[in-house]
Amino acid sequence: MRLGVHIGHWSGGPIDVVGVAREAESLGFDCIWASEAWSSDAVTIPTWIAAHTERIGVGAAVLQIPARTPAATAMTAATLDHLSGGRFRLGLGTSGPAIAEGWHGVAFDVPVGRTREYVALGDRS
Repeated sequence: MRLGVHIGHWSGGPIDVVGVAREAESLGFDCIWASEAWSSDAVTIPTWIAAHTERIGVGAAVLQIPARTPAATAMTAATLDHLSGGRFRLGLGTSGPAIAEGWHGVAFDVPVGRTREYVALGDRS
């Protein structure tokens, strides 16, 4: 069994994400995950953690599909995976209508089909 830690997202001020990650790493946890929400992205925090740890996996839970092109997501994931020595894990999600349409101007229609297309396009990057 592999255990992970979800540290959430940046809201209401900083928490000691590096301290939490180092403790989880010392206890043998497999991965630490950060989420994307109203106040922060799900790439910057795992990047910061990867730079301050040695073994624990770092994950984005989840990157919102409407917010990025498939190529941009693939490049971000590949770069962080390379810099972290293969420790990055990518979570993808469709978000919801308010964020997709209201924030990013992307229609929230056929989310399963859009996800399939997104993954297929990202696989070509």
